[in-house]
Amino acid sequence: MPELAVKTALITGGGSGVGAEMAQFLAAQGMQVVIAGRNKDALGKIADLHDAIVPMVADVTDQASMVNLFDGVVKQVGMPDVVVANAGMATSAPFAKTTLDSWQETIDVNLTGTFHTFQQSLRVMDKAKPGRLIAIASTAGLKGYGYVAPYCAAKHGVVGLVKALAAELAGSAITVNAVCPGFTDTPMLAHSIANIAQKTGMSIDDARSSLARINPQNRFITPREVAQTVLWLCQQGAGSMTGQAISVSGGEI
Repeated sequence: MPELAVKTALITGGGSGVGAEMAQFLAAQGMQVVIAGRNKDALGKIADLHDAIVPMVADVTDQASMVNLFDGVVKQVGMPDVVVANAGMATSAPFAKTTLDSWQETIDVNLTGTFHTFQQSLRVMDKAKPGRLIAIASTAGLKGYGYVAPYCAAKHGVVGLVKALAAELAGSAITVNAVCPGFTDTPMLAHSIANIAQKTGMSIDDARSSLARINPQNRFITPREVAQTVLWLCQQGAGSMTGQAISVSGGEI
């Protein structure tokens, strides 16, 4: 077992994809894990996989909901000392055809959701004790991709928020970092692939290959690789890692 600096984790967007994998992986390392999201049934299915996973319904875009979530976490399992802002969503469209509603939803979930998550974390965390604030951003927070301008803007904002908050908390025991995966094999990616196939006439296999080739290793990142990066940040030896945007992308630039 790794030597962990933290023992209680809260993961938003924990009902599927990277969040679900992360919850199971951290629980298997001996951590108490709370998963939060809007889909009660999906959360319940993941919680059933390990006794150390607790599901709680919350909406990261709603401040009152997030206040209630953190109050509930403290009451049920104690103060979280690692919080992973993982909830996210993306849509695809040419910039000229991107609607204001689509723009706003993408910003609300990905960026404002991280704001609410981290702000409520700091309300209940002890700054004198080791803590980890981790945002699951994306290589879209480090570079640009066509047809997902709102998502790129939101994830660049997440990386900026991480760097600013890390500087603010540098005198505390809490570190703040972003994990930035490339295209990751999740249900959200499958939806994007289906959208590409529908709009371009490509086959699903060809659409998958076109995205996989963006990674120099010619493959998708796995949710487990993201979870392992998060686990590393939770270890005692990662205490000086803060303000970083860690690219998990097979060398994509």
